[in-house]
Amino acid sequence: MGITSNVDERGIAEVVMDNPPVNALNVAGWFDLARVVRSLGEQADVRVVVLRAEGKGFNAGVDIKEMQATEGYTALIGANRGCYEAFAAVYECKVPVIAAVNGFCVGGGIGLIGNADVIVAADDATFGLPEVDRGALGAATHLSRLVPQHKMRAMVYTSATATAQELHAFGSVLEVVPQADLRAAALRVAEQIAAKSPTVIRAAKESLNGIDLWDVKRSYRFEQGFTFELNLSGVADEHRDAFVAKRDTDVSQ
Repeated sequence: MGITSNVDERGIAEVVMDNPPVNALNVAGWFDLARVVRSLGEQADVRVVVLRAEGKGFNAGVDIKEMQATEGYTALIGANRGCYEAFAAVYECKVPVIAAVNGFCVGGGIGLIGNADVIVAADDATFGLPEVDRGALGAATHLSRLVPQHKMRAMVYTSATATAQELHAFGSVLEVVPQADLRAAALRVAEQIAAKSPTVIRAAKESLNGIDLWDVKRSYRFEQGFTFELNLSGVADEHRDAFVAKRDTDVSQ
């Protein structure tokens, strides 16, 4: 349960999220994920990381129930900082990170895979940012690395999802496989990378990050500023309360 990891004799590390019922991570979980991924990247025997999940979905983002049960802004600030750290840890990991996505991948899940190096998806995987329905913003930075610009904008405004097959057509998902074959498919890609010179692969990761067209950390932080504004206005709290209570949201504001 929680975040677990292991490294095999080939230098392939697996990081597994297992937080029922929907793999929504609380504040501690996001920081734990960041710590584990960064630590693995620092290990000399690790050549590649596979990030995957147990359960019916890859990641459902932040734990909104924890946020609404906490007085003040402590949980909100913690979740924002935790997501920032986890997304950055994937991006800055010194070895390639392969995301193996099953079921739903929404909210914070998009931040994780958008910063990954390679994505393999099960044929039942769906991807989306329901942030506007939660009174928040964020991870459009990462969604825009997965789908074209206008598709991303439509998905943000409408909270629509995209399928694994669509992302494969866009080129952001490397391979779509039956769910039962997902882990094996991710490990096959990992094995190909692990067979290369670790010195060259680590240099390749650093060089590819260095030629990125925009700073994903800075652009995501910019998005987070609008989430804080929405919270100060009270709009976000209404959206999250409605989500927890399973009622319609007051959209008069």
